[in-house]
Amino acid sequence: MGNFNTIQAAKRRRWKSVDLMTNKNPTNATHEGIKIVNADNRCDFSTSSDLCICIVTWNMNGKHSVGGCGGIIGRKKGAVAMRINYKGIRMVFISCHLSAHARNVEERNSQCRHISHSVFSKHRSPYSRPDQVTIWLGDLNYRIQGIKTFPARNLIKKDLHKLLTGKDQLLQEAERGQIFNGYCEGTLTFKPTYKYNVGSSNYDTSYKVRVPSWTDRILFKIEDPKEINATLHCYESLDDIYSSDHKPVRAHLCLKLSR
Repeated sequence: MGNFNTIQAAKRRRWKSVDLMTNKNPTNATHEGIKIVNADNRCDFSTSSDLCICIVTWNMNGKHSVGGCGGIIGRKKGAVAMRINYKGIRMVFISCHLSAHARNVEERNSQCRHISHSVFSKHRSPYSRPDQVTIWLGDLNYRIQGIKTFPARNLIKKDLHKLLTGKDQLLQEAERGQIFNGYCEGTLTFKPTYKYNVGSSNYDTSYKVRVPSWTDRILFKIEDPKEINATLHCYESLDDIYSSDHKPVRAHLCLKLSR
């Protein structure tokens, strides 16, 4: 079943054509940003796909932590990766918890690059074949910025939260060419998943009064669409779960090898 890698986020990361170790893009580099895709109807697990994957990310807001990956990317923050080969589809899953707070955008960007370098380092075995599918999920902790909490909540209350996507740090940083080159994400049709009062679907009423944000995300990347066709069948939050200040996010992705 391929290799299993537990990673501790290295200190540098190199993309294919962008020098992100210095946060600078060479003039001839291109960055696709994050491609937004619409979710198709729910999959019926038909034989038309070689593999259907249900992916869930949820920050359970537990009282205990397994540690901070040696302190490299921060206390109580870290990442884990797993490689799987299923029916000839070579996949890597990356789950991470990045630094909190709206002001720490560059720190999160750096952590993404560190994690990526650990997983996709050129120092991997020369006998290993490149991954065809990458699925990256977790509490990425990118926030909504440029709007105060109560105007943002009013938009959400009126089901106008799609207007907040233009203020989403993750999409902004990808568009700037800093992170997630060539990844895809479903349309953010669901409400921001953080921060809730535990035990309810009411946004934070503590003294912190956080701006609601889509901190919990699932991204995927197909290295060669000519080899593998990917269909996203759902991308949604699970709003009926109340035991955390985050709402879980679920995606349903189906893959088919081109033959």
